[in-house]
Amino acid sequence: MLGAYPQLAAPSVVLWHSPRPLSAAALVRSGECEVFVKRHHARVRTPATLREEHRFIEHLRAHGAPVPEVLRHVGGDTVAAEGAWTYEVHARAEGVDLYRDAVSWSPLLDLAHARAAGDALARLHDAAEGYAAPQRGTHILVTRSELIEAADPAAALAIQLPERPGLADYLRDRDWRGDLGRVAGPAHAAVAARLAAQPRLWTHNDWHVSNLCWRVEGGRAEVVAMLDFGLASPSFALFDLATAIERNAVAWLALEQGDGAVHVDTALALIEGYRRRRALSAAQVRLLADLLRVAHVDFALSEVEYFHAVTGSRAHADVAYDTFLLGHAAWFDGAPAQALLRAIRAAA
Repeated sequence: MLGAYPQLAAPSVVLWHSPRPLSAAALVRSGECEVFVKRHHARVRTPATLREEHRFIEHLRAHGAPVPEVLRHVGGDTVAAEGAWTYEVHARAEGVDLYRDAVSWSPLLDLAHARAAGDALARLHDAAEGYAAPQRGTHILVTRSELIEAADPAAALAIQLPERPGLADYLRDRDWRGDLGRVAGPAHAAVAARLAAQPRLWTHNDWHVSNLCWRVEGGRAEVVAMLDFGLASPSFALFDLATAIERNAVAWLALEQGDGAVHVDTALALIEGYRRRRALSAAQVRLLADLLRVAHVDFALSEVEYFHAVTGSRAHADVAYDTFLLGHAAWFDGAPAQALLRAIRAAA
């Protein structure tokens, strides 16, 4: 496949491959050049849906964001298709992948890195301004925000289900209308009205430090590359910041630690770093706190759909539904999460 890329020369050697369960990705040396190659099954990313990510990346690069280039093959496309597989090839990122071995959903403990990550997210949002592409052509493993912006998430999902037959098939056995009502909570309608009023912005939607590359000199940490736009979509800036807090400030795999699972200082450092570059009003920060309880909803259902309709694992789909969709929201009703939300509101 790499033989179609004029920048590369045979033979190719795989230097490293991703250990993450939803990834087929590798660093490859071809001649004197190192590239990052990622493979998708066509049921997850068609060439058309993968190009949506690449056009966003090209916009970000054109507006100064440090995002690695997506390479083009001899046909001029950024996507290579071969049988059931869809491939993309990126230039190797600058900097050091400090968090390469970090487990997904693991919290960030270095506050200097948290502030740098918040600042970098604000830089990305600055670069994304003006990009007005339509909504993604798929729900599979994409983070979207339509359901949480709707006054009635269950009614909004009912409209989507005819075009999402795999998810519809899974939900036949669940009280999904009642569950979504409980997840959203009684105050959701008021929150949804404020969310829907947020300015549209294409966002990263998976802002964990393992998707960043770094330059560290002395005690100063700087993000020099931004990676993995697979979950990107048009949503709004606070949604991306809420996702960053969720990804980096809560030990989701160790909630039995109680208060120890929540890293309030990390959340506040992310917000502080962000606000140094992009102003947030007090009302926006309070809305950010209200958003955290439901920011995961659309993506949780995307994972349910992926596991049920693509990998065929009912057990994994049940985890995505019960532990992710329902469990995350229920956790935000508990004392450790409420302490986090109070701290964010106090920082407004």
